[in-house]
Amino acid sequence: MADRPVHPYRIGEAASLLGVSTDTVRRWVDAGRLAAERDEHGHRIIGGAELAAFARELAKPENAEKEGRPSSARNRFPGIVTDVLLGDVAAQVEIQAGPFRVVSLISRESAEELRLVPGARATAVIKSTNVVVERG
Repeated sequence: MADRPVHPYRIGEAASLLGVSTDTVRRWVDAGRLAAERDEHGHRIIGGAELAAFARELAKPENAEKEGRPSSARNRFPGIVTDVLLGDVAAQVEIQAGPFRVVSLISRESAEELRLVPGARATAVIKSTNVVVERG
C-alpha cells in the first residue's frame, strides 16, 4: 500500500484538531513545544507527523492525571450539552464537542445527578472495543 503524504496543518486546523484555541497553538509554537515552519505565504504550518506526536503527548495518561482527570478511557470529547430527553428510566444526552455531535444513553438518575441540561459543560468519555475509523 503506497503511503499518501500527510499535508501540513495551518494553526487554525491544528487548534481545531486538538480542541484548543488558535492562540494556545501559537503559544505552544512560540514556546518551542510544537515545531512549525512558514509556508510560501508566511503562514505558520505544522507537519502532520509532528502534530500527531504532539497530540499523542497531550493525551498521555500522566498528562491527564496532572490535570486531575486520571482515567483508563483515552477518548475524551469536552463540549456543551445541547439536548437532554428524560425518559422514565433512561436519558438521551446530546453533546456538541467541537464539530462532533455525540449522543449517549445513560440512566435518568445519572443525568439528574450530573445536572445535565442544555448549556451545561460536559465531556463525552468513550471507551470501546468497537470503534470504526475512517480516513478523510
